Amino acid sequence: MKILVTGGAGFIGSAVIRHIIKNTEHSVLNIDSLTYAGNLRNLAEVSNNERYRFEKVDICEKSEIERVFNEYKPTAVMHLAAESHVDRSIDGPLKFLETNIIGTFNLLQVSAEFFDKLGVSDKCKFRFHHISTDEVYGDLELDDSLFEETTPYNPSSPYSASKASSDHLVRAWQRTYNLPTLITNCSNNYGPFHFPEKLIPQTIINAISGQAIPVYGDGKQIRDWLYVEDHARALVTVLEKGKVGETYNIGGFNEIENIVVVEKILDAIAQFSPEINREELQGLVSFVKDRPGHDLRYAINANKIKKELGWSPVETFETGIQETVSWFLSNKNWWQAILSRMES
Repeated sequence: MKILVTGGAGFIGSAVIRHIIKNTEHSVLNIDSLTYAGNLRNLAEVSNNERYRFEKVDICEKSEIERVFNEYKPTAVMHLAAESHVDRSIDGPLKFLETNIIGTFNLLQVSAEFFDKLGVSDKCKFRFHHISTDEVYGDLELDDSLFEETTPYNPSSPYSASKASSDHLVRAWQRTYNLPTLITNCSNNYGPFHFPEKLIPQTIINAISGQAIPVYGDGKQIRDWLYVEDHARALVTVLEKGKVGETYNIGGFNEIENIVVVEKILDAIAQFSPEINREELQGLVSFVKDRPGHDLRYAINANKIKKELGWSPVETFETGIQETVSWFLSNKNWWQAILSRMES
């Protein structure tokens, strides 16, 4: 396949591209506007591969999307480009509406026009894969059952509302224009190249830097954690084997309270760096005012993708967090460069 990946310089997008180039015969055109969270260094190990190309393109510029389709003629689209940080969506929601809703609309419009002109055999091959989040479902009480693909949407933040909107657009274009779409909703990702402002990388970086480790509220919020490379493998599996019009939930089968996540990170740091005192790390934990509208619990049922497509995560949270902490300890130049850029 010739796969057009949007947002491929981001955390999940770059993991998807690395997986495709290293483990398949597909080719990739990565388009990314390189906002604060986009980083081409994430793709250094595949950037010279003949099956990989990059263009700096903003999905909010429809004419640029049309040009890309006309020149590249993709077999498939994997749409990952999105504004994704909940705190930023609370402080400035407009950018989330522009990128996540209007950007998705542009891609759907151009994809539908492109698809309509394809021959019969090429139409059978074409796929539009929209990568979304479990946050569209809202949150769960402690005794509620897991999110299913059929769970009604109930978003809590401007971010999750914008992603819910984009999901609805994708389904509408499938039904109205017969665009062959796939949707995946994933749980919280973590792993190498995770942008430093998110909980796990921020905890690692602050801990080894001797800075306060902020934890919202009482830290009892529960998330299902998914190792990013497991997610990348799932996304390619859905693209290759998924049934048109279907939604697949992707989770790590790892429901853990945020405060427990922090504790496990501190344990791993102390294990890898014996010179760092574990008790001193504990003293850095600082409980701060909770986020407005903070969801209590996300928990995803990933049995459909496991049963129908044969995917399941390889990493447990214990093995994944070890890999993640080790990577951040060994790649300080990567995250220090990002922090320096954010401070300047």
